[in-house]
Amino acid sequence: MDISAAQLIRNIPDFPKPGILFKDITPLLADPKIFKQCCQAISDLATDADYIAGIEARGFIFAAAVATMSNKGFIPIRKSGKLPGETISTSYDLEYGQATLEIHANLIPAGKKVLIVDDVLATGGTAVAATDLIIAASLIPTSLVFLLEIPALGGRSRIKQAHSGLQIQTILAE
Repeated sequence: MDISAAQLIRNIPDFPKPGILFKDITPLLADPKIFKQCCQAISDLATDADYIAGIEARGFIFAAAVATMSNKGFIPIRKSGKLPGETISTSYDLEYGQATLEIHANLIPAGKKVLIVDDVLATGGTAVAATDLIIAASLIPTSLVFLLEIPALGGRSRIKQAHSGLQIQTILAE
């Protein structure tokens, strides 16, 4: 991957609260060539998947594009209260609070393989919750793919502890 992609990510200190270093990917998204390269790199990792799941909100951006590029269905993993109909939910701890994620129940046929996509691997809580939801929906997570990782926050270890056999990939090196 072109190193200039990583250079397009801005560090925003103290957002959304003091002590948090936010990784702003909007400059990367605004560059059509780099955005397409990142989506293609994720798509190249989706060969074993039947569906691409994206974690709200920034994971949606990549996952929807990858689903289109790879001719696969898209599964939204949403924040609580955003999906109509029957859902499966799980709550988890964030780096700066607590949240709940949901997925539609009984929408995708059981046993289908799912690649889970998000923008940043930080503490791993969101990724573990998303993986738990995919499994609770009787689907098979094939791997987790992130645009980038903040290694100091230990997310990779947390995911491996919760889901030891799951592959974890990052597209950009910090």
